[in-house]
Amino acid sequence: MERRRKIINPFDADQNTCFGCGPKNQIGLKLLFEEGDEKVYASWMPDRQYQGYINVLHGGIIATLLDEVSAWCVYLKACTAGVTSSMTVRYLKPVHISKGPVTVEAMITKREEKSALISAALHDGEGKLCAEAELDYFIYPEKVARARYHYPGREAFKYQSEPPESPNGQ
Repeated sequence: MERRRKIINPFDADQNTCFGCGPKNQIGLKLLFEEGDEKVYASWMPDRQYQGYINVLHGGIIATLLDEVSAWCVYLKACTAGVTSSMTVRYLKPVHISKGPVTVEAMITKREEKSALISAALHDGEGKLCAEAELDYFIYPEKVARARYHYPGREAFKYQSEPPESPNGQ
């Protein structure tokens, strides 16, 4: 198992209203990330407000989780920012909210000058693979990422020695 290090979110907390990782977005997911040697991870406790069918996590939220962990993979592994240009999701099993926290992971499988191909997966609270995605990210030169997308630079993504208190109660 790959060693994981908790990442401190470097984006300005007062201005970061990202639905995926913004700590002050009242309806957001408030994801916290960990970095491994090859992959980026996040664990998240689903709540009934994000269900489709009773006790089943909504497919749009699953796609959002996969996309967000992939964005952070670009930040940490490609050392820049990017935007999703395409995403193919395969929903393999329902994600039952009652099974506890889900884990999402992403890794870059191919890198070119202006794009990154990313493989992402979501496992339920029992560790079962429930969804997979292949994403193609358009990536920007770091100078453009800093100016246009407020990318703070790879050096801003610091490791945390103590686990943070999660805004969504994890």
